[in-house]
Amino acid sequence: MSEGSTKILPVVMCGGSGTRLWPASRDSMPKQFIDLLGDHSTFQTAVQRVTAPHVFQRPTIVSSNDVRFIVAEQLAQIGAEADIILEPIQRDSAAAIAVAACHAARHDPETIVLVIAADHVIDDPAAFVASCEDAIEPARQGHIMTLGVVPQYPATSYGYIQTGKAIKNTDAFRVDRFVEKPNAETAQSYIDQGFLWNSGNFLFRADVMIEELERFQPEILAAARDALENAAIDLDFIRLDEESFKKAPKISIDYAVMERTERTGVLPVSFHWSDIGSWGALWDASPRDEDGNSLRGNVEVVEARNSLIHSDEILTTVVGLDDIVVVAKPDAVLVTSRSRSELVKDLVVAMRAKQRPEASEHHRMYRPWGWYQRIDHGTRFQVKRIMVKPGGRLSLQKHHHRAEHWVVVKGTAEVTVNENVSLIHENESIYIPIGSMHRLVNPGRIPLEVIEVQVGSYTGEDDIIRVEDIYGR
Repeated sequence: MSEGSTKILPVVMCGGSGTRLWPASRDSMPKQFIDLLGDHSTFQTAVQRVTAPHVFQRPTIVSSNDVRFIVAEQLAQIGAEADIILEPIQRDSAAAIAVAACHAARHDPETIVLVIAADHVIDDPAAFVASCEDAIEPARQGHIMTLGVVPQYPATSYGYIQTGKAIKNTDAFRVDRFVEKPNAETAQSYIDQGFLWNSGNFLFRADVMIEELERFQPEILAAARDALENAAIDLDFIRLDEESFKKAPKISIDYAVMERTERTGVLPVSFHWSDIGSWGALWDASPRDEDGNSLRGNVEVVEARNSLIHSDEILTTVVGLDDIVVVAKPDAVLVTSRSRSELVKDLVVAMRAKQRPEASEHHRMYRPWGWYQRIDHGTRFQVKRIMVKPGGRLSLQKHHHRAEHWVVVKGTAEVTVNENVSLIHENESIYIPIGSMHRLVNPGRIPLEVIEVQVGSYTGEDDIIRVEDIYGR
């Protein structure tokens, strides 16, 4: 390996919408960006796991275009820097990993690349880092490594790995076979035979992955190369070329390469790992009280056991029920048995078929300048609460079908209406006539909060005509 490339290049994959964790996780704010288990999101803790400077290079994030500002904001919150590559459309993990390998190979074809998911939870970050270091040598030898977790129970929601011969001078093994998610009886037999969970964390030399993609999925590799070659720099993002990227077949890296190549290896690891794939999995990973309950938010329970009860705002009470999940959001409530909580994914599919906006959109919608949430709406009006971060500015825009009234309840607003610019303080208001050019800016050092009342024949979000926008939307 050439000098200067011994450190691992971590790549954090941010794809997926996490529909099995609805209503907390939705397209507008997927599960990897939610603080499900503490003060930070799983994306933030994943980035923090790969920031040891003696082991890792500056990380690369592969994300969808729709959540790019969430990624940037959450990196800033933890003081982390990264290269952010934007996928214009979803093409599953094989295309994303192909892009990551090509990106790494630009610097050094033999760069050791670590691919991790943004939504995984690991209880021992130090053990994870040590495992990555242990996997470097077999990766140097040309193996595409995965971390195989020693199972804690017969899980039916994970794939399994059967180990083969030992890889010389390492603690790793060749992979005899990958197997798909089993039923409970088969899962127990796998554990009895010493199988490992497939964690989906991969470590490989960039040139090795490129060679195997060329062998098994040349269309994906060609699309990834072209998309990266024709990428544009947009603010702090590397925006892949859409025409090139959409030519990549939609397939996971497991089916595309891992289950076909003879170069796979696995390093057994014993730290606790979970992909938080359902509310039941989150209950399993969460701190619980003496009755086995995971309680969070405005919650009261009596004679309830082994349950997950979360509520953001409304008082949520449970009496005399065991092994259930209750998740209350301002606009939706989920009630399910803990054992069948994976069926939430089917519920979301059904709601999308009925075009229910709650299936994909949060009550609170995040934007690069802050967020807004709907308070009330009727036939010819809508009321919103708007928060603008210090220094944040909405686009210069106008509406064809509505006028707006803004009341400042916290901070100071700089408001442009046509040619006039005004400072509006707390408990002051301003009227935005229909059709007028306007903009809202927070010039202060504290968050700005505004109550917006829209009145008109149409109050949809698509009645926004942007004339100027610093965020490039």
